[in-house]
Amino acid sequence: METVTVSPKYQVVIPSRVRDPLGVKPGQKIQVFLYHNRIEMIPIMPIQQSRGFLKGIDTAVDREPDRV
Repeated sequence: METVTVSPKYQVVIPSRVRDPLGVKPGQKIQVFLYHNRIEMIPIMPIQQSRGFLKGIDTAVDREPDRV
C-alpha cells in the first residue's frame, strides 16, 4: 500500500509502483469517483488499445428451457 500527500492545489502524485504496472503515462485521462467513502481512480484506455481485450471470454449462457 502506498501513501501520498495532497498538495495545496489538491493534487497527488501516483507512485511509480502503482502507475508502471498499469501503464499510466503523463497526460493520460483517469476517471475519478467516490465509491463507498473512498476515492477510485481508473485509467481510461484508448479505444484502439481496448480492442480484443475480451478475446477468449466464455460467452455461453445457461438459458431457461423456454428461452431457446
